[in-house]
Amino acid sequence: MGRRHLGPEDIVRYEEDGPKVVLLDQRRLPDDVVELECRTVGDLVTAIDELAIRGAPAIGIAAAYGLALAAEHGEDLDAATAALAATRPTAVNLAWALGQMRDEPTPARARALHEDEVGRCRAMAAHAAELFGPSTRALTHCNAGGLATGGYGSAVGALRTAWELGLLERVWVDETRPLLQGSRLTAWELEAAGVPYAVIADSAAAALMASGEVDCVVTGADRIAANGDTANKIGTYSLAVLAAHHGLPLYVVAPTSTVDLATATGAEIPIEERAGSEITARFAARNPAFDVTPAGLIAAIVTELGVQRAPYAQSLAALA
Repeated sequence: MGRRHLGPEDIVRYEEDGPKVVLLDQRRLPDDVVELECRTVGDLVTAIDELAIRGAPAIGIAAAYGLALAAEHGEDLDAATAALAATRPTAVNLAWALGQMRDEPTPARARALHEDEVGRCRAMAAHAAELFGPSTRALTHCNAGGLATGGYGSAVGALRTAWELGLLERVWVDETRPLLQGSRLTAWELEAAGVPYAVIADSAAAALMASGEVDCVVTGADRIAANGDTANKIGTYSLAVLAAHHGLPLYVVAPTSTVDLATATGAEIPIEERAGSEITARFAARNPAFDVTPAGLIAAIVTELGVQRAPYAQSLAALA
């Protein structure tokens, strides 16, 4: 696979020959572009758990393909659904996609969900780009590009669209500790798209804001509660507080499948904890993968249906 724009099928796809789910192994990026074949639900569970594929919409798509794979093998679909759903508890898209597959666990249905996700990303990117002024310098956190969504991208999709419209000057890319998904993945995607960018340490964001070099913060989301509280990669809450202090807007860009009206507030969102060894092999460590940004710190939540503003309890409910 050469260095080029990735199509949705390059990120994750279902192949009848096998059958199998084939995905781009994101653990190997940016140095190696290689594919991973998952021939069983167990293979896919491991791939999701170990972040070979990650990003809330993308793992939902992968799980949909996984359920189709289980059906093809004649496996217990309830057991397959439970195993896939348990891999990443914070991202609500996973359970949403599995629910969409319940009555029709076929490759065709999973592919339709994948196509719809790409369409949603393009629509939300267009809506989000409307929030950008000329020569915007945006800061983004973690990876919310095609790799995370199975196609065009949510937050990074918005940055790509803004660049194509001549509204974006530069992107500051947080490394995003602890797994460096910003410096490994977002920078890789922006480079392919020809968008000017620079990787920064997470702790450099405050200084850049103070010196007037940031105009807005744009992130994706893993779950949005009914009141607008939003879970995203650890460190997003810090950026939200910093942005509020410096009078900068924080925009969250995510599909409606990320909005969980059954979760009233961010306090009810389960937060995944990963192994401390991802931070240090020598010392005791605490390694939460996500944090929750209160709705009051979010200037707008952008979905494929448009730009939602506070009060989010009303604007998000209207999406249903």
